[in-house]
Amino acid sequence: MKPTAIARTLAACAVATLLATAARAQEYSYSLTPYLWLPNINGSLKYTLPPGSGPGGGTGVETGPNSYLENLRVALMVAGDVRRGRWAAFTDLIYLHFDSESSKIRDVDFPSLPGSAVSGTLDAGTDTTLKGLAWTLGASYAPVDSAQARFEVLGGLRYLGVEATTDWRLTASIDRPGGGASFPASGQVSADTNLWDAIIGVRGRARLGSSNWALRYYADVGAGSSQLTWQAMAGIGYTFGWGDLLLAWRHLAYDEGDDKLLQNFRFSGPALGATFRF
Repeated sequence: MKPTAIARTLAACAVATLLATAARAQEYSYSLTPYLWLPNINGSLKYTLPPGSGPGGGTGVETGPNSYLENLRVALMVAGDVRRGRWAAFTDLIYLHFDSESSKIRDVDFPSLPGSAVSGTLDAGTDTTLKGLAWTLGASYAPVDSAQARFEVLGGLRYLGVEATTDWRLTASIDRPGGGASFPASGQVSADTNLWDAIIGVRGRARLGSSNWALRYYADVGAGSSQLTWQAMAGIGYTFGWGDLLLAWRHLAYDEGDDKLLQNFRFSGPALGATFRF
């Protein structure tokens, strides 16, 4: 074979190799992560009482902390990613149902009067049922992406829908100063909220040496329907041929502000997940 023919053949092989490498680099990859998150709940709920069920004002309810798993009735969680090169789209879906969370009446607002604090000695057994659906949808870009580390910046939307019902039981009713209204010793109040917030944040991993272990992290902050929402996760993962196992601590916080339902509300606890890649 002549040198020119050999050169053309080698050039053709080199071009074919480069094209194949570029094509592989642009192929899509997918991951699916079913996981279990066991959060404790802390925070305040602000209810507006309908006519006939209270003083015509509102009441603040403090809930938590409660023992993990003690009141958890349903927990469904799954996350997924679609990647192409340095870009990715991701989603995360969480449904939680807590029953009979230990709570207490914190204060009572009578019309035209500032809120009156309620002594804890009056509580005779108040509890709250919570149902919540959180859904995150976003996209990310990785300016750093190597075998040792990946760092991504992200943006997207998060939805939170919460239904709350509180059954209160006090040892005595609470009368309005000066008379004219009374907060009953027992009753039930319910409310719900649906929040859409824009979020920005970062996520990534850092491999520990040449091992299969890696540190993983996620953080976001946002606002919209909420005055403020933020989330943070940190954990450690181990990589297998089929995917990863991850053990982490996760914290999700919401504050609607003003006199809306969720006041400095926090979900925090351990999470365990398995990521399947294909």
